[in-house]
Amino acid sequence: MDNRTKELIAIGASVSANCIPCIKYHVDKGNKLGLDSASIQEAIAVGQRVRKGAAGEMDKVLQTLAGIDKTDTPGCGG
Repeated sequence: MDNRTKELIAIGASVSANCIPCIKYHVDKGNKLGLDSASIQEAIAVGQRVRKGAAGEMDKVLQTLAGIDKTDTPGCGG
């Protein structure tokens, strides 16, 4: 796997892990490797989708474990 591909993966992983120092580092490194803006934006979008899916599933598990009815939770929007 080439370094540019590795950086795109690292960008997506940084986003999904909510790691601000990581995303700054990997976007900068990607720019230095010549990654174009569209590729970086796509990697970010993939990381956001992974993060959103993981967070949604975690919320479901937490609610089940805590015996929470989402419709009765103040501020939940649900």
